[in-house]
Amino acid sequence: MKQFWNNIFLHRTFFIVLISAGFLLAFGHFYPLYYTVGLLLLGLLGLGTVVDTFFLFRGTKVSGSRKVNPILSNGDINECSLSIINTYSFPIHSHIYEELPYQLGLRELRFAVKVKPNSKEKIAYDLEPKERGEYDFGNTILMVRSPLSLVVRRYELQTATQVAVYPSYIHLNKYNLKNFKYFTSQVGNKKTRKIGHSTEFEQIKDYVKGDDIRYINWKASAKKNQLMVNQYIDERAQQVFCLIDSGRAMEMPFEGLSLLDYAINSSLAISQVIIKNHDKAGVLYFNKKVEKILPADKATSQMPRILNVLYNLKTDFYESNFEKLYAQVKFKINHRSLLLLYTNFEDMNAMKRQLPYLKGLAKNNVLVVIFFQNSEIEEVIHSPSEHQMDYYYKSVSEKLSYQKKQMVKELNKHGIQSVLTDPQRLTVDSINKYLEIKARGIL
Repeated sequence: MKQFWNNIFLHRTFFIVLISAGFLLAFGHFYPLYYTVGLLLLGLLGLGTVVDTFFLFRGTKVSGSRKVNPILSNGDINECSLSIINTYSFPIHSHIYEELPYQLGLRELRFAVKVKPNSKEKIAYDLEPKERGEYDFGNTILMVRSPLSLVVRRYELQTATQVAVYPSYIHLNKYNLKNFKYFTSQVGNKKTRKIGHSTEFEQIKDYVKGDDIRYINWKASAKKNQLMVNQYIDERAQQVFCLIDSGRAMEMPFEGLSLLDYAINSSLAISQVIIKNHDKAGVLYFNKKVEKILPADKATSQMPRILNVLYNLKTDFYESNFEKLYAQVKFKINHRSLLLLYTNFEDMNAMKRQLPYLKGLAKNNVLVVIFFQNSEIEEVIHSPSEHQMDYYYKSVSEKLSYQKKQMVKELNKHGIQSVLTDPQRLTVDSINKYLEIKARGIL
């Protein structure tokens, strides 16, 4: 009985009819006919309410389910759907309320749906998470009414579930196009050879116009009585580590995501490209200390491991300790590797404090420092100035932007490569840098 009273509500149609009957009864004191009509309307309202309640609460007639992927992609559009099944012999009008995770920032997600008798209705909607981690979905609430629309029955569908929001994986495949010159594991793709840029010997072949004359094999040419050249391919199984700064400098937001989120998404995409190139991909993240080192590997099972390491990584509000990073890299990474360091420096002094450790990292490895332009500053620089304060803001912005460019020159002066990029272009620019280093044979 308690459950019955908790699930029954009166619709606004009931109150409209009740108020109308009240007005007719009030006018009935002056005009007897209105009194009779008011009593008749009040009786019909009572009878209709009883009949409506009887049909709505005669067994459980509505069921449904929610379909949501157990793993969602952070910062991307993820499709979800609801299925509502009506086994009543009449059409129902329903308002559906979804109990969504608080991380989505949606106070209410409501749908108004009419479902035909003995039929099924599907409702699709999109979710765009902006944080990684575990998301708890609650139940689905249905407020159902019949064509009489006097009484509303509440259904609570047991659709509660927990899903994990991983770094963006939906768009990983789009970056494979940038890698097509190196990707050779699928049938039908041509193997592209890059002559003269690496030390891994492949074969001796006939000289053709355009081959590098520095690689002519004179002994083989003498035996064949024609010019022969050594052919090389890109060296494989080289180690590439993504070093992710999870300190307070990476908490800065951009279009709903933090810089740390962009760094994680980029690390995930470039790791897939690295593995497709038959190199070894590894991950390290640090703040006041080195929290985790995932050893480099080229196995296809490495990608799920990288996902599991990064999906719940949060920013710590500490200043990152590059001294401990240098010590751990020197101790743990023994072979010469390509280190892609995702961090952010807001001014020259911040970069110079860490420069001795960056030089130490670059001594035995190829170090690429990847940091961010402030897109809001760039907008101020390129926006028209109308007032005196606008000129002041623009001059300050130009000074900050100039410091970022000076950081690039300072790093290059010490033999450290760098990528200064917008968060939106981070993944593309990082992959370009990796492919450039492979093409030039620097590693």
